[in-house]
Amino acid sequence: MLMGCAEQAPETGLFAPGVAQSGEAVDGTIVGHRLIRAGEYDLAIDAFSRAAVTQGMTGEILTGMGSASLGLGRLGEAEQLLRDAVEAEPEAAEAWNNLGVVLMEKGDAGEASEVFRRAFALDNGESDSIRNNLRLALAKLDDSDYGAEEEQEYKLIRRGSSDFLIRSIS
Repeated sequence: MLMGCAEQAPETGLFAPGVAQSGEAVDGTIVGHRLIRAGEYDLAIDAFSRAAVTQGMTGEILTGMGSASLGLGRLGEAEQLLRDAVEAEPEAAEAWNNLGVVLMEKGDAGEASEVFRRAFALDNGESDSIRNNLRLALAKLDDSDYGAEEEQEYKLIRRGSSDFLIRSIS
C-alpha cells in the first residue's frame, strides 16, 4: 500500500514513540556522569549545563563540567571550572583530584602534588587512584631537580625572534 500526503501512517510500530508526558526527566548530573564514563564529553557538558539551569552551579556540576573539559583536552577551561568547584565544595576529594590531574597535564608538579595531598587527606587514603596520582606527582617533582653540574653543561641560544637552540658548553 502506497501512502499519499493526506493519509495517516499505519500503526506498525516502525516509528519512534512520543514523549511520555507523565514521566519524570532523569537528573542532568546523573546523565552527565554517565556520558563522561562513556567518553562523550561534549554531551556531558550539555547535560551538566541543563542541570545547572534548575540546580544552579553546584560543586558537583562544576566538577562534572571540569572533568568533561579535561577529557576534551581543554586544560585552561578545566582548571578554572575545577578551581571554582573546590571553592564551592572544599571537601570534595574528586574535584581536588581532577584539579591535580589538570595541573600535572600543564606541567605544574609542585602545585599538583599539594592538590593531590589535599584530595588524599579528604578521601582518608581510601582511593587507589588518588594515592597513585600523589605518588606520580611526587616522583615527577623529585625527577625535576637538576644538579648544579647539569645546569652548567648547556646553554640556551636564541636564533631569531622565536627560535631557540640548546648547545653544549664544552
